[in-house]
Amino acid sequence: MKYLEFDKESLVNLEYSLNREILSTNRAGGYFSTTIVLCNTRKYHGLMVVPLDEFDGENHVLLSSVDDTVIQHEQAFNLGIHRYPGIYEPRGHKYIVDFSYEPTPKVTYRVGGVILEKELLFVHNEEQILIRYTLKEAHSPTKLRLKPFLAFRNAHKLSKANMWANTHYTEIDNGVKYKLYKGFPYLHLQTNKKAEFIASPDWYYNIEYKEEVWRGYDGHEDLFVPGYFELSIKKGESVILSASTTEQKTTMLTKKFNAEIERRPAKNCFKKCLFNAANQFIVGKGKHTEIIAGFPWFGRWGRDTFIALPGLTLCNNNPKTCKDVLDTMSNELKDGLFPNVGKHTAAAFNSVDAPLWYFWAVQQYAKYTADSVQVWKDYGKKMKQILTAYRNGLPFNIKMHNNGLIWAGEKGFALTWMDAVVCGKPVTPRIGYAVEINALWYNAIMFTIELAKHNKDNKFTKEWEPIAQLVKENFSKAFWNDKLGYLADYVDEEGQNMFVRPNQIFAASLPYSPITDEMKRGIIVSIERELLTPKGLRTLAPKNPAYHGRYEGDQASRDTAYHQGTVWPWLSGHFIEAYLTIDPQAAISVAKTLVEELKEEVNRYGICSISEIFDGDPPQRPCGAVSQAWSVAETLRIIRMVEQHDKSPEV
Repeated sequence: MKYLEFDKESLVNLEYSLNREILSTNRAGGYFSTTIVLCNTRKYHGLMVVPLDEFDGENHVLLSSVDDTVIQHEQAFNLGIHRYPGIYEPRGHKYIVDFSYEPTPKVTYRVGGVILEKELLFVHNEEQILIRYTLKEAHSPTKLRLKPFLAFRNAHKLSKANMWANTHYTEIDNGVKYKLYKGFPYLHLQTNKKAEFIASPDWYYNIEYKEEVWRGYDGHEDLFVPGYFELSIKKGESVILSASTTEQKTTMLTKKFNAEIERRPAKNCFKKCLFNAANQFIVGKGKHTEIIAGFPWFGRWGRDTFIALPGLTLCNNNPKTCKDVLDTMSNELKDGLFPNVGKHTAAAFNSVDAPLWYFWAVQQYAKYTADSVQVWKDYGKKMKQILTAYRNGLPFNIKMHNNGLIWAGEKGFALTWMDAVVCGKPVTPRIGYAVEINALWYNAIMFTIELAKHNKDNKFTKEWEPIAQLVKENFSKAFWNDKLGYLADYVDEEGQNMFVRPNQIFAASLPYSPITDEMKRGIIVSIERELLTPKGLRTLAPKNPAYHGRYEGDQASRDTAYHQGTVWPWLSGHFIEAYLTIDPQAAISVAKTLVEELKEEVNRYGICSISEIFDGDPPQRPCGAVSQAWSVAETLRIIRMVEQHDKSPEV
């Protein structure tokens, strides 16, 4: 049995199979995603979801799904599956006997004496999906009927039947092309052998997406079906359906499919699954290389980019891509801040930590390349600009105080990574001196001084060394609580907030730490005792009255729980990094246990990846985005740390 494979017994159980989702990207922002039985359960699912420049680069679902029907002796067996309120129709999953992910998602169907394989392949750096059908077994003449379901809508919205959709088509080589609405590209539907296209335009009403309903959103959609392709297929023959935003030369589809599938990496172990997932977050378009924060609904986030970048690239021995992303983001620095979300005129500069994580990402890159001269040349000017901006003051009351510490926050805004807002109010405002912001601030200053010294920038060194010393002296005074033995989460006019949260871990994990080893030990003890779970660190201790152990319900309920107990696996990387500084042997043991627990996840929610979050309460059910960049990145960093510190790692 392959590493990522599911048998008939599991697949026909919809409670099991509909909770397991697949994802494949084109490395240029587009993707296809659905469940392992090819039944869409989210509005974000689809066989072709691509960013459209005409609509501010947002993702749009062009092709939602394709129903395949096997015809023998004039009997039709529909292999598709859709959910409508209270019913699944058709129920093609009952014919599935196998699903495997390697080298590309493949579903095997058995209908009587017919065995049909269906492989889905999203072409890299193009907006094209290829679906290959191979008839492995048949004892009678067999036909295939292929029925596309078209959406042509924003991935965050839903399609409804209407009178203004353009239902006319144009014939092209072995197929047809459709453009339902102005501004969209044409969708070219073509087969690699001559097929009959029977135009039978119709709307399919009230298709239900159970995950959207569960999340408290509108989960019902109408999809347009223009008709269907019908063609004969012989035993041993393969037929390819192409859906693309450009017209294809159909005689080349087989060659293209074979060439593309050869490029797919192995996914036969946990680490290789993570490498595959890591590459899916990296998007290259022209001279820009960016990181998608998570699939299926996140775009590029500044904070997530810098936190995830080292794990996604350097742990995969890919420093060039790391530099490409740093260069892309460096060009978007504006007055000391990076965009948190959005781009250009739609960019929001409301993240206090994104610029400080930039230093950490550059720091990891500098360590990997061991070329501090070039790093200073490439990024030194930007780094100094950021430090100066924080010292002098930025929007949202971000400013260095006379004690050297960074104060940040404004009523109604959440500036740190704990940024959930419910009914216009931040759940965790954390206005004041936030512990991780000041740990990152100290690390940023010290790293910049390190580079400046190496490159003989004596003016900078002389100016900033006293500030670094001031930060170090006042950090412990502000945050350390000797009675409780750990750091405050933040400090405001009312004093220390001593909620046990994971944010204090960064004061112990970053390369330059402002605290003593004994303080680090206290942090590790408190976090291991109250926050550590098999899947990572909780965001709040369960004994706290504000703790929420389940991430579920409508958006307000979920956002309330988001940073109030929910587990975030990305935090584990810094937890292990800090642990290694005080007790390497114990740290390696904890790291291996975490990795073993996360191995289960590649078969569980987002196949071949790790989810955004988990419930705080056992058994730590996976939630949120099915594939999250920093979850994958920090797990890869944990594996790398184990390999570096353990002579015989088994991870």
